[in-house]
Amino acid sequence: MNKITILIHCKDRPNIIASVTNFIAQRSGNIVYIDQHVDREQNIFFMRLESEFTIPSFSTDDFKAAFKSGLAETFEMKWRIYSSERKPKMALFVSKYDHCLYDILGRYNSGELNLEIPFIISNHSDLKPIADSFKIPFYHIPVTKETKAEAETKQLELLEKYKVDFIVLARYMQIISGKLISKYPNKIINIHHSFLPAFVGAKPYHSAYKRGVKIIGATSHYVTEELDAGPIIEQDVAHVSHSYAIADLIAKGRDLEKIVLANAIKLHANRKVMVYNNKTVIFS
Repeated sequence: MNKITILIHCKDRPNIIASVTNFIAQRSGNIVYIDQHVDREQNIFFMRLESEFTIPSFSTDDFKAAFKSGLAETFEMKWRIYSSERKPKMALFVSKYDHCLYDILGRYNSGELNLEIPFIISNHSDLKPIADSFKIPFYHIPVTKETKAEAETKQLELLEKYKVDFIVLARYMQIISGKLISKYPNKIINIHHSFLPAFVGAKPYHSAYKRGVKIIGATSHYVTEELDAGPIIEQDVAHVSHSYAIADLIAKGRDLEKIVLANAIKLHANRKVMVYNNKTVIFS
């Protein structure tokens, strides 16, 4: 059985859904999931569809070619079609914090994540034992102000060699340059606390503690050249009280970071995110 996922967005107009579903039915496809959304302000139509094909002669490449000429050009669609036969490849970038890395690799090892992890990159060697314990290649690429360009060249070589589809910054404490971002637009996922922009700097939890915050949170988003301002994929919050010490706030924040990042990874890997005008449409 061949299963494909189709993502579409275009100007809203009548007959889009009927045209797409009829196109699939004419090719003996069975639709197992369909969802759509219309942005009324922008008049943009979004759709995600999953379909199965049992005919032996089915070819994803042939389907794409027919879809392009038969529907995409007619409706002036921006579209992507993915086959379930190939899992997306995800590279992990880490520094010294290990909580997100442990969580991701644990989920990956248990089969929870529908993806492959060909390698882990770090600007420090501290987390190599974790990668070794999960039998995932680990590349130590130090980054300094003087060597940043050289380090990024090495990173790009690895990403291209392993044909990586997207990158996750699992608490990677380096700013990603425009060169890497342009190679992976809306394909680099970051995670951070949600105290920004109120509490900036190296110790946001200490600042939040002094202000007596009542909620803390985490945000996962795509990386853009504007720092921490990319399209948001997933967020979550937790209530805290005056009884929380700084260590409690940090522990709760790290728990949220793990959950939010894992959910963002799942959404992206399962082709459930569409980006438009620095916003996201997230399908269930």
